[in-house]
Amino acid sequence: MAKCEVCSKDVLFGIKVSHSHRRSNRTWKPNVKKVRVIDNGTPKTINICVKCLRSNKVTRAI
Repeated sequence: MAKCEVCSKDVLFGIKVSHSHRRSNRTWKPNVKKVRVIDNGTPKTINICVKCLRSNKVTRAI
């Protein structure tokens, strides 16, 4: 699974409960994209979640 390299957001685990209250395991996956960013003046490709991307925690290399 991909992990955000800025905020370390990762997969969360929990239990899905149906209407009849049958329980089964499920996962919540973060919205992680592979993006080219500028890090110390050089372009670099990292995995970053969309929440960090929208909040301008990194600068994109265009």
